[in-house]
Amino acid sequence: MLEQALYRQQDLDRVRALVDEDGWVTLVSFVPDDGLVVSHLPIILDPARADATVLGHLARKDAEAHELGTREVVIIVAGPDGYVSPSFYQDGPYVPTWNFQVLHLHGRPALLPAEETYDVLERTVDHFEARRPVPWQLPSVAGYARKIAPHTTGFRLTPRRLVGKAKLSQEKPRETALRVITALENEADVHYNPSLAAAMRHTLLVDGRPSASSHTDALARRGENRTA
Repeated sequence: MLEQALYRQQDLDRVRALVDEDGWVTLVSFVPDDGLVVSHLPIILDPARADATVLGHLARKDAEAHELGTREVVIIVAGPDGYVSPSFYQDGPYVPTWNFQVLHLHGRPALLPAEETYDVLERTVDHFEARRPVPWQLPSVAGYARKIAPHTTGFRLTPRRLVGKAKLSQEKPRETALRVITALENEADVHYNPSLAAAMRHTLLVDGRPSASSHTDALARRGENRTA
């Protein structure tokens, strides 16, 4: 992934928030005999840690296919994303682009024993049920859950390297970026995207950002100010 200073997202609070909000991830590893192996699974933050350590689980056969625990992997966390039409800007000239948030966690997972794996399963259920009026709980089907749990593999990953990117119109003048937010919040538009609008609003209005004009000038000198 292209890393650009303007879009770099390394703030630990924002990294943890992205994992907490968007826990359905992609796990990628390279196995010499099979090449790339890709799986999709839920993760949660490790409640015992204050860093970017995550807990996850996947089917045991998937874990075996990855040879999980024996080599480096990348976990890809994808946050809000969406198409941005040049018509949103109301100035320019500009071309279409895609705004997004994404996080890559590089490291070697540590496999968990059976009881810790079961704990991860229970914590994962609690995490995703928490916002329901009456959260469902795994102990309500404890016998069945204990029967199928051995077919899963739990792991803990403390990232050796963390790459975060939040491309949210930071390079545009503030007024232009605000028009994009307004357009994304328009329920009548085919590209209505309130989650992306909220992420942009947080980045542009809460986190703050470098001067758009200075970055636009720098991009122009490199011939990049009219590209996605």
